[in-house]
Amino acid sequence: MIDSVRRYYDENAEREWERLFRDPYHMLEFIVTMHFLEKYLPKEGLILDAGGGPGRYTIELAKKGYDFVLLDLSQKCLEIAAREIEKAGVKRRVKRIVEGSVTDLSEFDDESFDAVLCLGPLSHLIEREQREIAVQELVRVAKKGAPIFASVINLYGVFRTVLQELPHEFIDPSHEEMFSKGIHRVSWHKHEPGKGFTDAYFFHPNELRELFEKNGVETIEMATCEGLSSHLQEETNQIYEDKRKWKFWLNILLRTCNDPCILGLGEHLLYVGRKI
Repeated sequence: MIDSVRRYYDENAEREWERLFRDPYHMLEFIVTMHFLEKYLPKEGLILDAGGGPGRYTIELAKKGYDFVLLDLSQKCLEIAAREIEKAGVKRRVKRIVEGSVTDLSEFDDESFDAVLCLGPLSHLIEREQREIAVQELVRVAKKGAPIFASVINLYGVFRTVLQELPHEFIDPSHEEMFSKGIHRVSWHKHEPGKGFTDAYFFHPNELRELFEKNGVETIEMATCEGLSSHLQEETNQIYEDKRKWKFWLNILLRTCNDPCILGLGEHLLYVGRKI
């Protein structure tokens, strides 16, 4: 499973670097995540970006004066990260770039970091045991009282994506496991090698919260990263053209993205907790 995930991100490393800025709609994930990072991060410190890919958040926060360790499975993503860190002029802030998995952080001592980011990787662990191990590791390396940020792919958001973008596949038997267990397997695309998403697990919000709380984390806040714009790509991109409307809509979106009524409907879900 890990090999297929690594291969996917090696093959799509440049695409992953561009993903959060491909259009205004996709920028929302970055904007909302940064909003909560800036709200809850300590004023300074050493942060672990676990599964940080090509380093978008590492670079953005390093510019703000934070020190970082960046870890990811994909060698190609880390090569891009090294390139972009150099270009951004924040190399001195990035103390280490490590190839590795969130399920094994033995590289780091207990309570090494003032904050921990895990923005995406939990959704590539399709076995419950692996998700448990990953969260235990993330909590272990965080200092007591440190904030922990995790984002995942939303289960019901995926249902809506399939309805919206893949209606011809809606009742395909290969999707049975996704609709019943939240699991997507790359093997479904065996007739179309190189196409489709890699192994993935999609979360219900309550499940994500409980996973962290049972491992010594106090929940602070949760939000859906696309907020009220979820699945409204064309409309969101259109409103971006009018800067006054865009500013107004962002204000509404940031005020409401943590409303429990919509947590489960977005494409991505952000969890913010604090190690007890």
